[in-house]
Amino acid sequence: VAVVQYSDTPRLEIPLQENQAGAELIQAIRSIAYLGGNTQTGRAIRFAVDHVFSSSHRTSQVKNRIAVVITDGKSQDDVVDASMEARAQGITVFAVGVGSEITTSELVSIANKPPSTYVLYAQDYTTIDRIRDAMEQKLCEESLCPTQIPVASRDEKGFELMVGMKIETKAQKIVGSLVSEAAYALTASVDITENTREIFPEGLPPSYVFVSTLRLKGSSRKLTFDLWRVLSKDGEIQAAVTLSGKDETVTFTTTSTTNTEQSVTFRVGFQTLFDEHWHQVKLLIRPHQVISFLDDQLIQEVLLEPMEPIYINGKTQVSKRRGADSTVPVEIQKLRLYCDPHQSERETACEIFSVDDDRCSLNRTVAAEEEDCNCATGPPGLRGPPGRMGFRGEKGRTGPPGADGKPGKNGEPGESGPPGLSGKMGERGPSGQRGEPGLKGSKGDRGERGLPGEPGPPGPKGLPHERGETGPPGEAGSKGEPGPPGSDGLAGPPGAKGMRGLPGAAGQRGPQGERGLPGQKGAPGTKGTLGIPGPPGLPGEDGRDGPKGRCGDPGVAGSRGLPGQKGSMGEPGIPGLPGAAGLPGFKGHKGERGSNGAPGSHGAPVSVGT
Repeated sequence: VAVVQYSDTPRLEIPLQENQAGAELIQAIRSIAYLGGNTQTGRAIRFAVDHVFSSSHRTSQVKNRIAVVITDGKSQDDVVDASMEARAQGITVFAVGVGSEITTSELVSIANKPPSTYVLYAQDYTTIDRIRDAMEQKLCEESLCPTQIPVASRDEKGFELMVGMKIETKAQKIVGSLVSEAAYALTASVDITENTREIFPEGLPPSYVFVSTLRLKGSSRKLTFDLWRVLSKDGEIQAAVTLSGKDETVTFTTTSTTNTEQSVTFRVGFQTLFDEHWHQVKLLIRPHQVISFLDDQLIQEVLLEPMEPIYINGKTQVSKRRGADSTVPVEIQKLRLYCDPHQSERETACEIFSVDDDRCSLNRTVAAEEEDCNCATGPPGLRGPPGRMGFRGEKGRTGPPGADGKPGKNGEPGESGPPGLSGKMGERGPSGQRGEPGLKGSKGDRGERGLPGEPGPPGPKGLPHERGETGPPGEAGSKGEPGPPGSDGLAGPPGAKGMRGLPGAAGQRGPQGERGLPGQKGAPGTKGTLGIPGPPGLPGEDGRDGPKGRCGDPGVAGSRGLPGQKGSMGEPGIPGLPGAAGLPGFKGHKGERGSNGAPGSHGAPVSVGT
């Protein structure tokens, strides 16, 4: 599982390569900081296609790649091309709209078809938990149930066990419940056993519909056997539908989070199942309940404890004695497992002639019932002469549309059209988006140090305890000659503090004396006049890197020019013979971009403000 958060730009929060457990994944998702900004949904879809799915080292091993786009607003960029590109690369896209600011048409253009399957809605983020079960079921259907079963006018996701379990090739074909139906007779010598990994490669979905049309005859209707069961590697039952002729009951067994297994037995309503006639058994299994039907009539609804996923390293079997590997003879016309729980409402029992349903055809013809016979089977007789040619049958129903065809070859580029006329100056476009930070610039050379200016003379001392006004700056005097140092005299008694005299000329620097006591802070002197700038100094050493500057404001987008005129049409080719009308194909992939036309002449210069 990978998580991408987006606004103006997408950000990969959890990479696809991190194989986290459920609790760790939920904690990682909860720790994601909210990214504010605009809604660039198309850009986020392209980012997922280019940088999330393609970066996984399991891309070649994964059979199903699914993207769930959750949005609470109208996208500010194009989502159609990005979604088409995702689907062209085999990525199934779900669209979940949250809130009232979404547009249904945009969600439909993002998601796969049909919208009833791949588009979901939530009132707000606090109520999104209400669609959790539906979302879980749809994702499991997409990843666990890749097979399509043609039913009436639509295809249903599920498992056609008659084909997957190879019943049609191992058992004898017979006439079914109607003349138009075919069935297969399993005998004690036929073993219907396959590896679960080949039948349910990704396990069972959380909800599914089990449907079987069958007939029990002779001693089989008094036995207890598993019509269908999934065993673990150790032979433990993980899922099973058990028929008991002795008790005239049907039992459903599945996994449990608290025990090894859990079973539900329907003790009433299934008595007619063992009357040697054709019947349809249907079980609707949901995460917390199982509902039973016989010939499309509701029998009972029973609650279930939470179930665990099955292991696929065992065996899947059909019509086996309970606790044994021997086959129980039975005639089977249908054995299917649908992934969509709503198929329970759409699935009819019209193949049972006694079922009265408005959805059933009026042209049903019941097959002749064969009387039970315990006689020994003799050798096959000689082949009879071929019969007369029958009447021409009615036209069959239109089959489902075929798969997407391969993209056609690129057409030859057309001739360049003449240059377009100079366009008028367009209106000023909207401000562009903030640009990405620029690259760090190289460090500049250090400038030369200037010469210091001459200091000005200090101003006169103000009155004690009062600050005098600042006088005008005096003229700089000439530097006098230093006088000879005098001889050291005897230290006299300290005299009274006199007025501060005028500053003397600067003498030569004497030796450093002892540090005296700190004196009182003197009044600040007047600011001297600015000296003449000195000549540039030598280049200094490289300084340390300064702080990173902030990003500059985005520039204004330029106006878009008018398109050039369309080139002239080429000469028409020789018309071909008319072909037979084909079925409508699916929408093809987006073609490559054609070559650019000749540039138009330059327009008048336009001044653009900042």
